[in-house]
Amino acid sequence: MPPKAKFRKETIVSAALDVAREKGIEAVTAREVARALRVSVGPIFTWFSTMEELKAEVSLRAREVYRAYIQRGLSGPIPFLGVGQQYLCFAKEEPELYKLLFLTRPEAGGGGAMEALRFSQELARESIMRIYHMDSETADRYFRDLWLVAFSFATLIVTDGCPYTDEEMSAVFTEISLSVCKAYKEIPGLPEGRFDRDAIFRKLVAEGV
Repeated sequence: MPPKAKFRKETIVSAALDVAREKGIEAVTAREVARALRVSVGPIFTWFSTMEELKAEVSLRAREVYRAYIQRGLSGPIPFLGVGQQYLCFAKEEPELYKLLFLTRPEAGGGGAMEALRFSQELARESIMRIYHMDSETADRYFRDLWLVAFSFATLIVTDGCPYTDEEMSAVFTEISLSVCKAYKEIPGLPEGRFDRDAIFRKLVAEGV
């Protein structure tokens, strides 16, 4: 009969998540996790055959943390704006988990930026469709456009290179959100990529003369 595991699997994953939060996913080693638990590495390998398995669990837990931020954003008075604000808040408060989910190559334990984009789209899609009266395809494209703006700001934040205040970032996000929404509503075929780009630019330039 195999020896009874001293630590539950969840306890080990929580310790590994704490290591990732403090030092990054690359610091999630058997030695570091064991040090956090104040044990030998033995209990870790009672539950996990490899450290990659444990890192995959950490990535799933990081998603749960991120999901909680997005759900808070969706429960606000302007859900989509709330999502953008909470996305930046996640980057500020959980920089290492942000790097794991959005700036880590998929084979290194995270899902990669584009997988995270799709995950975020699924959380926000229904709210965008309902509030902005968009079909699912347009809502996804609208979210993609605004997510790229938020991604730029958040990446500046986690790399300590952001020169903008919260108010300035919110203003830029609002300007682009309104511009994209207006364009999608008023330019036929724009969300699907079926529009006469040259004709539209000529009209815009002529109106500015």
